Amino acid sequence: MKIAVIGGGAAGMFASAFASTKQGVQVDLFEKNEKLGKKIYITGKGRCNFTNVCDVKTFCENVVSNPKFVYGSLYKFTPNDVLNFFENNGLKYKVERGNRAFPLSDKASDVTKTLERVLNKNGVNIHLNTPVLSVEYQDNGVLLTTMSDIIHFDKVIIATGGLSYPTTGSTGDGHKWAKKLGLNTIDCVASLCELKTKQNFSSLAGISLKNVTLSAKLPKVKKQVELFGEMLFTHQGISGPIVLSMSAKVNRCHFPLDMNLDLKPALTDEQLNQRLLRDFSANSNKDIINYLPELLPSGMCKTVAKVAKIEENKKIHQITAVERQRLINALKQFPITVTGLADIEQAIVTAGGIDVKEINPATMQCKKFPNVYFAGEILDVDAMTGGFNLQIAFATGRLAGLSALETD
Repeated sequence: MKIAVIGGGAAGMFASAFASTKQGVQVDLFEKNEKLGKKIYITGKGRCNFTNVCDVKTFCENVVSNPKFVYGSLYKFTPNDVLNFFENNGLKYKVERGNRAFPLSDKASDVTKTLERVLNKNGVNIHLNTPVLSVEYQDNGVLLTTMSDIIHFDKVIIATGGLSYPTTGSTGDGHKWAKKLGLNTIDCVASLCELKTKQNFSSLAGISLKNVTLSAKLPKVKKQVELFGEMLFTHQGISGPIVLSMSAKVNRCHFPLDMNLDLKPALTDEQLNQRLLRDFSANSNKDIINYLPELLPSGMCKTVAKVAKIEENKKIHQITAVERQRLINALKQFPITVTGLADIEQAIVTAGGIDVKEINPATMQCKKFPNVYFAGEILDVDAMTGGFNLQIAFATGRLAGLSALETD
């Protein structure tokens, strides 16, 4: 049997590794780049958070799109199974805050090198700098066209990724082939990305906030989403951990979308009011702008005063009860209007892709074309940050590889 795998990323390498575990099976892995795992090299800021060590139920709670679809593949290949796989193949790892697993070396390249060793040991034929131009389905298999050849394979596993970071090779090739086969695809949008805002925060760019809460009301589901943690202002809008997570929750919403930032989530409105009364009494002759750094990063003070409609040089003893309430509102409900997502090329992952209704979740096999399998980010499945997306790529890639070995 001859099996082709298109795409040498996380899903493609795992598919190749497991498809090559049976004697008499030839596996050819096609990668358009000069090396495998190009996107792996930039994940986790070059450290590669390759899984999240939690149970499958908790894991699926962090999957944004189609968690039920990936349940089976995750149950068959859990985060602990991923740890065991890498450890058994020579990669030492560590688990950090939030159950995030990293190579002990903090080098993403070690993850790719480990997978390459497995592929070489299993005898996978690796074709670098070899873009696949087309995939043509036939009753007895598939035809792959490259720059130099037209090759027949019994089965093909398509793991070409999404549209994020196109310089790593994710340019939507697999989506085009799927559409040509008549498969339904879900429009791709950015996920885990910066959010653009109506407000010009360029004067705040670079300011990082800790222990804040960002909230948004989702119109369609009439649900309030609240995320606590760190964020930062950018020249285009807002970014940071809770913003990336929020983008995954709102990327199918209609924009503009109003959000609120609670700069003092540990205090209720009344508690904050009592603190202001005490502080105002002790600093009555100060200008308000000189007091605000006790509550905020100094770079934000002018902006918060403006939102509260209080003159910067106004003495604290002159501030009225109404103005004090406006200040509380500005601190507890700092308004942010999101106008859109960052460009998909800049997103960590892609939301959208092959409609999961086209795929058998027990095998990753295309329902309409039994010799075709899909795995990884090309599917309409995406998750939060923390190693979840790579785990999905590994689990679906493995399942596709093993399933392709079976004769129908």
